[in-house]
Amino acid sequence: MPAVLRHDWSRPEVLALLALPFPDLMQRAATVHRAHFDPREVQVSTLLSIKTGGCPEDCAYCPQSARYNTGLKAHKLLTVEEVIEKATAAKAAGASRFCMGAAWRSPKDKDVAQVAEMVGAVKALGLEACATLGMLSGEQAQTLKSAGLDYYNHNLDTAPEFYGDVIKTREYQDRLDTLEHVRDAGLKTCCGGIVGMGETREQRAGLLQTLANLPEHPGSVPINRLVQVEGTPLHGTALLDPFEFVRTIAAARLLMPRSVVRLSAGRAEMNEELQALCFLAGANSIFYGEKLLTTGNPDVAADQALFQRLGLVPMAVVHEPGTVHADVTRETNPPACAA
Repeated sequence: MPAVLRHDWSRPEVLALLALPFPDLMQRAATVHRAHFDPREVQVSTLLSIKTGGCPEDCAYCPQSARYNTGLKAHKLLTVEEVIEKATAAKAAGASRFCMGAAWRSPKDKDVAQVAEMVGAVKALGLEACATLGMLSGEQAQTLKSAGLDYYNHNLDTAPEFYGDVIKTREYQDRLDTLEHVRDAGLKTCCGGIVGMGETREQRAGLLQTLANLPEHPGSVPINRLVQVEGTPLHGTALLDPFEFVRTIAAARLLMPRSVVRLSAGRAEMNEELQALCFLAGANSIFYGEKLLTTGNPDVAADQALFQRLGLVPMAVVHEPGTVHADVTRETNPPACAA
């Protein structure tokens, strides 16, 4: 029986899920996953940094911040032709969604107009289009919707009570406001967070609770494991226990049963066994390609080999909520600052 969608989860309820015996949690998450998705299918996205570095924000995890010396070379906004070239290659490699990220606090209207042109070009290739550009006004969100954008990514990053320990240049409410503008424009939201930043389990529960209690569950929920970049304040943070990461994936699947849960940043540091556990726990989306904005990512050939070993196949399109496609015949994938 498909899980009932809820938007009224309490913190103790989320903590209780995270505390379940590991076999019980995995079984429950896998059952819910199968009720809404074909567990063999994984949605594959490619992420391109269309404008890198020079961001004025102070996000403690991000090498793109102008406040930190990480050795990152900044570059200006790419041309439409450059984006088309990358999107064409991504489609040929098996991606169904092309995501464009820009290191802005909030884009100017002229920037949004340029990105809108890129969106139209990506859509013309037959790909889903996603963008992450920072904070948006309602009018900017509508411009992107009119251009054909499918998803807008704007992560909450962490729990409200831990947020100030990670970011001081933007309020939590600013993020919620942008998500509201995106929803009001009729765009699908891509919204998740980063774990392993030194937060407690209760604070991880707070992130999941906030995501699950949004007015609409995000269409995509990226769960990032902190990529520690030398020069950022979070470099040297104690590593998150791998099983705790899997628990977070499983809880996200239970709380947001119809959402695509993305195994996102940090995958380059995960062995194949850990990735397989995440897929069993309900993760059914990955970023495909060599880089996630400015940090490493498993390469395409390695992902294809892993898919073959696990019997997984790329999802052609994201299924409508509540539908299960059991007959699979296709053969064969911030921290993204995606803020």
